[in-house]
Amino acid sequence: MRYIKFLLVGFVFGIVLTKAEAVSWYRIYEMFQFDSFHMYGIIGVAVMTGVVGVQIIKRKQLKDINGATITIPDKEKGTFRYWIGGLIFGLGWAMVGACPGPIFILLGTGFMSVGLVLIGALLGTFIYGCIKDYLPH
Repeated sequence: MRYIKFLLVGFVFGIVLTKAEAVSWYRIYEMFQFDSFHMYGIIGVAVMTGVVGVQIIKRKQLKDINGATITIPDKEKGTFRYWIGGLIFGLGWAMVGACPGPIFILLGTGFMSVGLVLIGALLGTFIYGCIKDYLPH
């Protein structure tokens, strides 16, 4: 029962993303065609919310659900892997028309074909887990 609040936040987040049309294939298509600012605005708000949230966590030394202080380590230096990872992520996003985050939202709204996307995402995660020790990090 103590985790019900996280489930409720997830439901509210799903409703907000749906109402903002952030899970709309058409909106994602517009974004990759540079035809509309809609998705860029949503992404920009999300980035700024994350920046402010991380700063609050760091400055107030907030604690997690278990009472331990949240520590956010600095990222390792290097840009090549971020460019490659971002390129792969963006290509997948453009081909499928869905970011991994809204997959469950789209399933919940009745788009059962997104089940194939979920299977692909899980398979890709599994393959990465199998080969990650052989990749340059």
